[in-house]
Amino acid sequence: MNDLRHLLKLARPWRLRMAVGIALSVVVILSNVTLLSVSGWFIASMALAGVGKLTLEFFTPAAAIRGLAVLRTFARYLERLVTHDATLRLLSVLRVWFYKHLEPLAPARLQDFRDGDLLARLRADIDSLDNFYLRILAPAIAGLISSIAILCVLFWFSPGVAGIDVVMLLLAGVVIPVAVAAGTKKSGNDVAGLRASLQVASTDLIRGLGELQVAGAVRRQTRHLSDLSQQLISAQRHQAWISALGSALSALAGQLGMFCTFLFLLSAVQAGKIAGNDFVMLVFAVLASTEAVAALPAAFAALGVTREAARRIFSMAELKPAITLPETSVTPEHFDLAFSGVTMRYGAGKPAVLDSLSFSVSEGHCLALLGPSGAGKTTILNLIQGFWECEGSVTIGGHEVRTLSDEVLRQVISVVGQKTYLFNASIRDNLRLVAPDADDDALWQALAKASLEEEIRAFPHGLDTLVGELGARLSGGQARRIAIARAFLSQAPVILLDEPTEGLDATNTGLVLNSLKTLVKGKTTLLVTHQIQPLVLADSRLILE
Repeated sequence: MNDLRHLLKLARPWRLRMAVGIALSVVVILSNVTLLSVSGWFIASMALAGVGKLTLEFFTPAAAIRGLAVLRTFARYLERLVTHDATLRLLSVLRVWFYKHLEPLAPARLQDFRDGDLLARLRADIDSLDNFYLRILAPAIAGLISSIAILCVLFWFSPGVAGIDVVMLLLAGVVIPVAVAAGTKKSGNDVAGLRASLQVASTDLIRGLGELQVAGAVRRQTRHLSDLSQQLISAQRHQAWISALGSALSALAGQLGMFCTFLFLLSAVQAGKIAGNDFVMLVFAVLASTEAVAALPAAFAALGVTREAARRIFSMAELKPAITLPETSVTPEHFDLAFSGVTMRYGAGKPAVLDSLSFSVSEGHCLALLGPSGAGKTTILNLIQGFWECEGSVTIGGHEVRTLSDEVLRQVISVVGQKTYLFNASIRDNLRLVAPDADDDALWQALAKASLEEEIRAFPHGLDTLVGELGARLSGGQARRIAIARAFLSQAPVILLDEPTEGLDATNTGLVLNSLKTLVKGKTTLLVTHQIQPLVLADSRLILE
């Protein structure tokens, strides 16, 4: 419930819009109840007038029925418009809010989460929260307000009928929805968790298809995906059955309320204490009042999924970053690097990856970091970027990395690694990630320095060429040189090269190295590599054991 209250705080900027949506829902419910009640009264009155039992003024109730029908339609349209608009606005803000909370956690606090799980939280879990206002909060509040209004009117006509309706509304609007919520709590949690697991398994199958084929594990992964799908379908089916049962019981409660009202008023009609047309009106009013709470069983069936989705989102957003950098800081005047007595562990009680490591790199110098996998080479690059806390001192230009703001660090450091992250957008958009104001001339100059200009100009759409998901439409060498072009555009004085030629053929390796020779000239550079060719860039080497 704390997570749901947190969600309400995020929705505060749209509280007026949300209140208007609830008010329109109340208008829709009351107009429906009034329309059915007045229609029943009018038809009964016409029948009694036909046999000479009473005199009826025809035009006023007929006009009221037409007006209520128009009001119901118009209010329903506005209610859908306002409530869905408020919901979509909330989801858009929530997605940005969640991303902003994820960003400081990367990569240190996100390493224990799978990519598919993160994607499920960012998309499916947030989308599930549309239930909170649209299917839970708004129907519950509107149902409460409408029920009070209906009961007040019924009490004015007949306290006994109002008492019957109270019992019916409590049964249909409280007892049954609470039972539905209890019955779907576990399956709701399962739906949210299984949806994330299914996203993870799908991501593993699609992105790792080549490796799975080599290992002969495609069938096993496909079977795992199918099993997860069946479990998810089973959990969703359980929710659907409980929700349908709740709705049926709620409707049955309305019928029982109408039947009890009929029996209660029958003797009064026979004794002449209540007119026949009023009798019909009250019976129909009790029947129609179930609409005030009719949506609640389905709403509370969705509560389990909504609550679990909120828990998954806020539990991650509340994680504390491994290191908290200041919001603002000075920019170093020079850019030599120094490690002094650095000891680094990836968690309390875990062995030291780096143990009392000290070295320095003078400005404009390129140092190659060599050693076996697990020796701590990438850890050194992560510490320079301010991703992890450590014992000892890591400085850029005499300034401790932990005293520099994130903005300053991203301005002074550029990374070219073996994985180049490209968005499914144009080459121009992917280059402008590091220089949003760069014009096309600057982009072409950067591509020329990265030995990629001629190839991009040969594309039919040039800079407007879409690179595909994760750069799928580019070769590995082209994607790597896009990263180098970004580094040229950023004009960062510190360059981190993490296996820059890994996985490239001889031709692309040569092109990348020629570009890197230009890039690192006069820059403070750290080079991590297992290959011999990139060592031509290095002025000296540091071997880690």
